[in-house]
Amino acid sequence: MAYADQDGMGTNRLVSVVIVLLLHAFLGYALVTGLAYDAVISIKEKMTVVDVKVEEPPEEEEEPPPEPEKQIEPPVVSPPPMVVTVTPPPTIRTVDTPPPAAPIVPTAAPPAPPPPAVISAAKPRGNPGNWANTNDYPSRALQQEREGTTGFRVTIGTNGRVIDCSVTQSSGHADLDAATCKNIERRARFTPALRNGEPVQGSYSNRVRWQIPK
Repeated sequence: MAYADQDGMGTNRLVSVVIVLLLHAFLGYALVTGLAYDAVISIKEKMTVVDVKVEEPPEEEEEPPPEPEKQIEPPVVSPPPMVVTVTPPPTIRTVDTPPPAAPIVPTAAPPAPPPPAVISAAKPRGNPGNWANTNDYPSRALQQEREGTTGFRVTIGTNGRVIDCSVTQSSGHADLDAATCKNIERRARFTPALRNGEPVQGSYSNRVRWQIPK
């Protein structure tokens, strides 16, 4: 089978070559004789010309240019709000500085005070109630039945006798007050006051009550 097919194919190819040669020879003759145009037309009508288009290799499609990389924009971050802290100025307190104290100058120690004096008050001798009695009552005051109490104060000399007498509280009757000092000056005797053992003037105070005996 293989050989038979090969022989048939060779005969067909040979016949085709011969026909082509004949056509070329005819066309050359027609051209030479001026009948080329008519002959070509008649042959064209009789022959079916099959245009064999040679497929051109497909054009390589150009790869589209790479899309430009999109730049990723960084997110917009709003800055935090600025907080301004206003610090009040410090309060300045003015402190009055006292003037410096004057230096203490040591002074000489004062002399020691003398020892306190020892004083003893004047003391009456005997009973003071005997210095004035019923017999000393003024007659007019006795007749009018006037009574009262007279306060007195006497100054005593260094000899113990009364130097002076004064009324410190009136009885309300001048004759009774006068009788009081008169009898005290005449009868009162004292032990004088002493200062460090030495007799000095002193004083004494008391009262006389004038009362009419029943």
